Amino acid sequence: MNDKALIKKITNKEAKIGIIGMGYVGIPLGIEFSNKRLKVIGFDTDKQKVDDINSGKQIMKHISQDSMVDFIKSGSKATSNFEELKNVDCILMCVPTPLDIYEQPDMSYVKKATKTISENLKKGQLVILESTTYPGTTKEIIKPILEESGLTAGEDFFLAYSPEREDPGNKDFSVSKIPKVIGGMTGKCLNVANVLYSEIIAKTIRVSSPETAEATKLMENIFRAVNIAMVNELKLIFERMNINIWEVIEAADSKPFGFMPFYPGPGMGGHCIPIDPFYLSWKAKEYNTEAKFIELAGEINRKMTENVAHRIGKALNDQSKSIRNSNILVLGLAYKKDIDDMRESPALKIIDLLNFKGANVSYHDPYIKDSEEIPYVELNKENLTKADAVLITTDHSNVDYEYVGKHAKLVIDTRNVMAKVKNPKAHVLRA
Repeated sequence: MNDKALIKKITNKEAKIGIIGMGYVGIPLGIEFSNKRLKVIGFDTDKQKVDDINSGKQIMKHISQDSMVDFIKSGSKATSNFEELKNVDCILMCVPTPLDIYEQPDMSYVKKATKTISENLKKGQLVILESTTYPGTTKEIIKPILEESGLTAGEDFFLAYSPEREDPGNKDFSVSKIPKVIGGMTGKCLNVANVLYSEIIAKTIRVSSPETAEATKLMENIFRAVNIAMVNELKLIFERMNINIWEVIEAADSKPFGFMPFYPGPGMGGHCIPIDPFYLSWKAKEYNTEAKFIELAGEINRKMTENVAHRIGKALNDQSKSIRNSNILVLGLAYKKDIDDMRESPALKIIDLLNFKGANVSYHDPYIKDSEEIPYVELNKENLTKADAVLITTDHSNVDYEYVGKHAKLVIDTRNVMAKVKNPKAHVLRA
């Protein structure tokens, strides 16, 4: 197989890039390629999303409308017609890899996308999986399905794995600035994939196999999950000792070596950190071993939402009130600050617990105003004074916390943002 022909098309800006899944990973990738004068066809089963993209509509808060308009003006587009995969040279899969109810990998989206590619695969194409998954997915699932086409990976088409490292809302690390780890099925596969990503990314990291690249992504997120769980557990312990965990972290962070700060919260959210570690935990069982740190971290982080609900109940009880029929205003539905992404948000889990206990829950989030199940309210004096408790679950930068502290009666702060407010009239409780 001639890798030089595809490399030439890429470097000459003649290659067409197909991206399956136009979401939080696919759209930023597509924009970067189009900015480098490479035509992109974005594939998605959501016809409304396809129409929105093609009209230049802003899909996500952290991706500007100007970027969406420029994407279309460049000659790129979105489509639900997957037969157009025949018209692209490089195919990137950015589809969901959730867990099922038993915390086992749900590979249905990956398998469906791969099957669709297989039905439209042609010689000389490059196929890359970007979705987070367990080591062995590319070799054990992707490769056999693609080879149902009658073509052979590494001989008739190129196959690689390169995990996404998207961090929505992080202005310091755009797609182009985050190093890209790449593992190819063969040396030529690796070489072609590296050339493709080098068009849009400043630094690439080539590793020996797709399995190594798959494991790299999991290690990154397991590292965060375990350390967040550790600091969450310390928070619960220090609470009983009447020690401020935030002050402890700040003091420990003064050490110039051997310490990296992690911060407690109401639980873990997002599509990656709460989910990805369990891919390895599941795969480890195949090798007759256990991932005890992963299992324990998951257990601790899940319990944090229950702890927050318990703390709210205790705080209200101290004021001779019960959760039942209390008005609770939740500040923030997004799983982290300054984005509009609610995936696996701990706020949603806490709200479910509060509703179960009979509370009247409303929310305010400057980036999310269309939740179907939870009443949205403006952040004003009337709504703050009416609330028996205000729960801060997301520390958005554009929320006036001094205003909250001035008009609320009780504030339960899970993000330590009220520490910066001088002399609030509200009773503030860290949780």
